[in-house]
Amino acid sequence: MVPLLVSLLGVVMMVGSFAEGDPFSVPGANEHPISALPWLAEEGGRTVRFGVLGPVTAWDEAGGVVDVKGPRHRAVLARLIVARRRVVPVTRLAGDLWQEEPPPGAVAALRTFVAALRRALEPERPPRAAPRLLVTEGPGYALRAAPDAVDAWRFEQAVTAAAALPPRPALERLEEALGWWRGPSYAEFAGQDWARAERSRLAELRLHAIERRAEALLALGLAGEAVPDLDAHVAENPWREDGWRLLALALYRTGRQGDALAVLRRARGLLAEQLGVDPGPRLRGLEADILRHAPHLDPLSGMAGSVWARAAAAYDRSVPAGARARLESTVTLMRDLAVTGGAGLEAARRHRVAAIAAAEELGEAELTARVIGSYDVPAIWTRSDDAEQAAQVVAAAERALAALPPGAPDAVRARLLATIALESRGMRAAHGGAAARQAEEIARRLDDPALLAFALNGVFMQSFSRAGLAGRRDEVGAELVALSARHGLVTFEVLGHLIRLQARCARADFAGAEEHAAAAERLAERHELPLLSVFTAWYRALRLDVTGSAPAVEEVEAAYRRAAAQLDGAGMPGLERGLLPLASLCTRVRRGLPPGTGEADWGPYEPWVRPLLLAADRRDEAAAALAALPEPPGDLLMEAMWCLVARAAVAVGDREAMRRARAALAPAAGELAGAGSGLLTLGPVSDHLAALADALRDTST
Repeated sequence: MVPLLVSLLGVVMMVGSFAEGDPFSVPGANEHPISALPWLAEEGGRTVRFGVLGPVTAWDEAGGVVDVKGPRHRAVLARLIVARRRVVPVTRLAGDLWQEEPPPGAVAALRTFVAALRRALEPERPPRAAPRLLVTEGPGYALRAAPDAVDAWRFEQAVTAAAALPPRPALERLEEALGWWRGPSYAEFAGQDWARAERSRLAELRLHAIERRAEALLALGLAGEAVPDLDAHVAENPWREDGWRLLALALYRTGRQGDALAVLRRARGLLAEQLGVDPGPRLRGLEADILRHAPHLDPLSGMAGSVWARAAAAYDRSVPAGARARLESTVTLMRDLAVTGGAGLEAARRHRVAAIAAAEELGEAELTARVIGSYDVPAIWTRSDDAEQAAQVVAAAERALAALPPGAPDAVRARLLATIALESRGMRAAHGGAAARQAEEIARRLDDPALLAFALNGVFMQSFSRAGLAGRRDEVGAELVALSARHGLVTFEVLGHLIRLQARCARADFAGAEEHAAAAERLAERHELPLLSVFTAWYRALRLDVTGSAPAVEEVEAAYRRAAAQLDGAGMPGLERGLLPLASLCTRVRRGLPPGTGEADWGPYEPWVRPLLLAADRRDEAAAALAALPEPPGDLLMEAMWCLVARAAVAVGDREAMRRARAALAPAAGELAGAGSGLLTLGPVSDHLAALADALRDTST
């Protein structure tokens, strides 16, 4: 379980308040060039992003402003964005542009505007090539922008996603999304009939997001930070009863009972004066609760911030700056911080190596061993987020292990061994597996549940010596769930459910996988573990792909894109890079479709993807790539990589590569290729083995 006070520390460090008097200001929102905004980050070929949360603008992949010409051109662009990828007939477009009866030649002028827009948006398109973005279809035009290419669409997605998150990640998501506003939406088209409904809808959604941001601050015990923005909010929007309620509650929680009651009286007067109505039941109920000091107005979350501040100040006064206890306390804090969300995970990872280096400088082997081994953060993904850092941690753990005196506690040795096993993930190094086995043996002998859970995580990470070991991993996951549930090891219980989810997916038992997904989600919600949703979102995209009622490839790819969006800011680059194009490739290959992934960044999967991509029309290059191909790393996608190799080998007739793939995949004949990751699949391994057998038989005759 993540201690509430530790979670609050992360929030206090990261959260600021809105700039007063500017309804479109969020801390830091105006400090970055437009290219730094997250909704502009996309890899591949030329990318165009559109902004309508303010003046209508377009940016290229470098963040430079695309010159979309004059007001009529921007109006065409804005009208097509309002249509949300749907076709707008030429006659309607002309009518909307000129408002009254279009003048003679309006359609010809409109075509000129569209042609100019196409040149601006796709300057590298060959002269007679069909446009990919602003397309002609049927009786009109449509802007086929990606779902994440328009800031307003991303804003809507972010606000919806935040509603399902715990307070801290919800606050981060909402602050980020509110920072995308540069002014009123579709600013220069405020008087246009076609923009009016969309502008009203977006304005309402923005006000809703401001109020949900305030709710998240209150839930985190940061009532004082919510007050200035809520005060400005109700001044601008006096009809928002929820805004008045939140402002009064924030004032009450900061000890300003009189001001809270004055706010409620002000709300009553303004509602009566401007709308001729009395306050609703929630405002009336809050006033009554404040007058009687209702206990529920002061939940633990409202007091936790001050408790944390007092405890931290006392620690700072009592423990000398150079005390060794500070190093061990820091590691405990980082361990808890690592499971609070993407920013916490990145911060913990960044400071971990510094803490180890500081311990080594003191020259005390046992202290160094405790600093290294105390960071028992559960890990599910078998590829390191930072391979260089992982190697540094392994080297430090091995040095500490060698330097430990003979009488050092066995538990300290076991934690170093478990660390080596975890940080050696994805490598075919013998020392990783040996370290996992030794750590497990010591933990069982000492009958130490927490140590055993840590050791079993190392055993899981080292269970990829060959394909087809999903059953063994299921056993590890089952023991982790039972052990952790008995001893209150919540994060390791979640880990056990995820391991079992993966194993059940490998065996095509999606009913069983769903049970473990639901169990993990219940634990994550109860104990504020936001990173869990990253894995369950990918799992549900996989499940749709495999068990849905013949879903179209576009539907499956959309589900994968939604899952990939959750990786943004999750602090897991080892999982994120290359995963979305790989999932799309697997989805298409299973259906016998062309890859359709363009110039994607395949990340670490590129060596095993390239031969298949080349096989269609560059067979010699594909054969050369196959000949030079190393074995896939021992990780959750090993079987998927071998299946890609198998398909490429069959396509170019490489018998040696076929034999290698067949030998590697044979132990996994009863599994779904890649599904053991819980993320994607290339279908039954048995199908790939059958294709290899047929190809080998054909080429031998």
